[in-house]
Amino acid sequence: MVPTLMLVGLVLGRWWRTTLVAATLGWPILLLADDLIEPGWNIAAAAGVSAANTAAGILVHQAIRWAVRRATTRDQSNQPERPGPE
Repeated sequence: MVPTLMLVGLVLGRWWRTTLVAATLGWPILLLADDLIEPGWNIAAAAGVSAANTAAGILVHQAIRWAVRRATTRDQSNQPERPGPE
């Protein structure tokens, strides 16, 4: 469960709001459909755990995205200025 939801967050972290809602709602439904949990408080627990695991993957995705953007922005600012017409 943990690696699956973290991978979902890591891959789909660009659309973090939709990913978080889909994982929070989808994982308990999947567990109920496969008769792995019983209705009741188990659904709330599964939703909470799935939200936390997906959020961890989303955070990693966002951190990588931020680092890449920062690195590419710095590369552009290090280029020498072009001389203008005089």
